Amino acid sequence: MAVFRLTKEFKFEMAHALAGYTGPCRHIHGHSYELLVTVKGKPETDPGSPYLGMVMDFRLLKEIVREQIIGEFDHALVLNKASAPQQITDLGEFVGRLILVDYQPTSENLLADFAMRLKKELPAGVKLHSLMLRETVTSYAEWFAADNE
Repeated sequence: MAVFRLTKEFKFEMAHALAGYTGPCRHIHGHSYELLVTVKGKPETDPGSPYLGMVMDFRLLKEIVREQIIGEFDHALVLNKASAPQQITDLGEFVGRLILVDYQPTSENLLADFAMRLKKELPAGVKLHSLMLRETVTSYAEWFAADNE
């Protein structure tokens, strides 16, 4: 049986700041992110299964990504907790959804975080193949499982 790859695209808005960076990205700013999630596996072969011929239901992939990533990061401000100023956390509701992470919130580090979250939630027989996170129309980062084994 052949192995197939399925890709689902997602869009979300998120702000971040890169503490210690020397360019303008050290300031709080936002992006309209595009995330492409690619999984791989062999299609279901049980003739009695409603998923016959599918590697995975796209609906289930959408639910997993929305639960693990989009629902948390959409319209959030993401900062490295080691460098987040107390004044930000004191702003409470004005800031809205504030996520303090243990890493510098670059596209690369976000992808590593997203990969870890998604790998744990995929159904048996389905593997995370790759992630692509577009930060701007001309810039994106990629994560490939084969590079991280």
